[in-house]
Amino acid sequence: MIPAAAQPISVTRALTRSLLPVAVGLGLGLGLGQVVPTGTYAEKILFDIGINIILAVSLNLVNGFTGQFSMGHAGFMALGAYASIVVTYYGGFALFGDVGCHLNAQGYGLYFTSLVVGGLVAAAAGYLVGLPSLRLRGDYLAIVTLGFGEIIRVVLQVSYAVVEPEEMATVDWWERPLHLGKSLGFVHQGAYNSLSWTYAAVVLTLLCAYRLRESTHGRAFLSVRENEIAAEAVGIDTTRYKVNAFVLAAFFAGVAGALFGHQLGTGTAARPEEFNFMKSFEAIIMVVLGGMGSISGAALAAVTLTLLTELLRSVQDYRMVSYALLLILVMILRPEGLFGTRELWHFLRRRRP
Repeated sequence: MIPAAAQPISVTRALTRSLLPVAVGLGLGLGLGQVVPTGTYAEKILFDIGINIILAVSLNLVNGFTGQFSMGHAGFMALGAYASIVVTYYGGFALFGDVGCHLNAQGYGLYFTSLVVGGLVAAAAGYLVGLPSLRLRGDYLAIVTLGFGEIIRVVLQVSYAVVEPEEMATVDWWERPLHLGKSLGFVHQGAYNSLSWTYAAVVLTLLCAYRLRESTHGRAFLSVRENEIAAEAVGIDTTRYKVNAFVLAAFFAGVAGALFGHQLGTGTAARPEEFNFMKSFEAIIMVVLGGMGSISGAALAAVTLTLLTELLRSVQDYRMVSYALLLILVMILRPEGLFGTRELWHFLRRRRP
């Protein structure tokens, strides 16, 4: 007789187990957008929390799953933000004849396309940066990724002013190829984002990260983290898996940037200084605080640090001092982070007698 644990699972049950978390998560995300009033301080905080969760979980794919150390994650976020804004700005003019925000089927279709484009542009950059640099290890990799993030920020700062769509026919594109607003940022009216979009992306990011870690590819990532030499000895192409993790992390960082660049408001803008080294450092703090390799830990740390930032806004000059003290305490009291490599439900699960 086949033991209960070894009995095959029916297709219906397997689909239910796979799709139910997605449906519940998306339902909660859509409901949140309907409950919280627009234009309020609470909505702004929830926006920041959702975007930081995506950013922290995506960085955890590299720093936590494969054990590498990337310090330029804000660069991918910047690429996603600017690429998505270009799509909604100039694509909106091509579809509607203006650059305003059109809350209809075509407008939301354009916005969804911009999210995908932002993620793909960031992923392409992740591949170009990761393929040569992930052959490095330790401090060398950190320096390379830090330099990449700063290059992106500087290029955005020296780009040309945004071209009005009506003037596109007169612009000499081969002489002035970058029209992204310089240091003032890309100012636009296409504020399509809402809490529903943001938390739908949060749910999909969390589920993709979890499914990835439980798959054979995710186990290969973890083997690279535990012992890269042993992983190579058993036939795992460590460079390929590190590049794959880097590309996936860059994709979700690009989606976070696209959501950030389209937040609700009149005359919103994506500015280069929003994606400086400190943004990358904040994401690193979230991953280290939550636990290297813990998905729920990174998400909880993102929530905690976002709320802590708002509580310390009155003493903003001492915010980084607070971050440093927090990291020192974590390293002394719990060097593996809040959850280590485990998840929240591992602590909540009842112990078997």
